[in-house]
Amino acid sequence: MPGQPEAGAPEQPLEARDQPPEEPAYDPAAPAPLGVPRTPTGNADVDAALDRLADADHLATDGHVEVYEDVHRGLRDALTALDARPGPPAPPSPYVHRS
Repeated sequence: MPGQPEAGAPEQPLEARDQPPEEPAYDPAAPAPLGVPRTPTGNADVDAALDRLADADHLATDGHVEVYEDVHRGLRDALTALDARPGPPAPPSPYVHRS
């Protein structure tokens, strides 16, 4: 019958039924999103690395180091790739006549 406690279920005291459920204790190491906005840069490699930061939002603080190191490695690789690309040719040096 609806509204009736199940057979064998412990009966709650009237005071306990009128109280809101207790909230879990605050745990500073529990996962909590930082809410830091990430603006796209236009570089796919950099944007992918920065998007990886969102993974830290779902980890306890002791798991953040791995994510941060991975992001740092991705950003470093993106910068290295920029250095490896051939740039425009250097302008010719002016002719200096020495006598």
